[in-house]
Amino acid sequence: MDDIKALETRIVNALDRIRAGLGAQADAGEMAALQAELERERAAHAGLQDRMARLQVQQDGRIAELESRCGAQADHIGDLDAELQQLRASNADLTQLCAQLRGAATAGAADPELINRALLAEVDGLTAQRSAEAAEVAAILSDLKPLLQREG
Repeated sequence: MDDIKALETRIVNALDRIRAGLGAQADAGEMAALQAELERERAAHAGLQDRMARLQVQQDGRIAELESRCGAQADHIGDLDAELQQLRASNADLTQLCAQLRGAATAGAADPELINRALLAEVDGLTAQRSAEAAEVAAILSDLKPLLQREG
């Protein structure tokens, strides 16, 4: 009977070892599935990192383009401001000469030099106005040009 008990104990121990081995095999299968899923996630992560790098390059390009356009706009605004300052100065000269011309006309004395200066001031004013309008058109066109290029 002791032999049977010993054999029974040996059989139970063997079955326990078999169960443990099957459990390890099941764990190995599960481990392989988890390893495959981990590799898929790593591949997806690498793909997302590549996409993020491409988007960063695109964003940097767009930022550089916008900074360039802002610089160009600042230049156009500076040109327009200079033209407007010149226009204001010409108009002030014209106003002063017109007042002097009116004073001479009411006094009955027409001064040819004063008339000539008034006409020159008027021509300067018109030239300055034309330059200011040209600068304004250039500023508007520089804004429209990128929009038109996107449409085309």
